[in-house]
Amino acid sequence: MCGGVYYSFNGQDTRVYFPNPAACLPARTRNGCIQQLPWGRRSTQAGQLPLGGWARLDTIYAGRWDRWFPVPVKVPVKSFMEKDMEGHMRWYDLTRGQWIQGLVARHRHERRIYIVTLTPEMADAIHDRWPRILCG
Repeated sequence: MCGGVYYSFNGQDTRVYFPNPAACLPARTRNGCIQQLPWGRRSTQAGQLPLGGWARLDTIYAGRWDRWFPVPVKVPVKSFMEKDMEGHMRWYDLTRGQWIQGLVARHRHERRIYIVTLTPEMADAIHDRWPRILCG
């Protein structure tokens, strides 16, 4: 489900994990600007946006995110982390030109970024959700 990411922002390499309440992700908007935004919301954090750090693609298409005025963004990361069946961290590198799709949601002055996920097509997939990786 993408529990951690490794990225560069303003010349500084950063490795961040979702459980950290201060976790932020880079977001590249359609106009090319990159900004850091809080990664999702935890139950201990104030706010009205959804709990968690992920948005299922099918729920986006179904309109369940519409009330938070979702905006698609590119999340330019070098790699992301998933845990395997034994609970060990495994890092997956993205190649040049690839990014993870993100969704910026807002409620009044609150803005947060969520990783867009999909269900793997392979029947024997280790994970039930995987970040949506795009290129171009």
